[in-house]
Amino acid sequence: MNFHINQSITIHNLRVDGITNSSVLQIGSAGMIKSLSNLYNTGGYTEPAPEVGEYEPRPPLVPLAPPTGPT
Repeated sequence: MNFHINQSITIHNLRVDGITNSSVLQIGSAGMIKSLSNLYNTGGYTEPAPEVGEYEPRPPLVPLAPPTGPT
């Protein structure tokens, strides 16, 4: 059985707090979503990455307007 769906989607504001490798963000309809996970060593690394130091925030490269509205 085939379904034909016509949609008109308007998104005024979309806030996504976090996306990980196994997350799915779907807008609209999908017949079937098949999971797929691949892990590649594209840099040819042979040892673990060094430990991350303390975070030092930097100012943005582009001046940003202050946030508005409720938080």
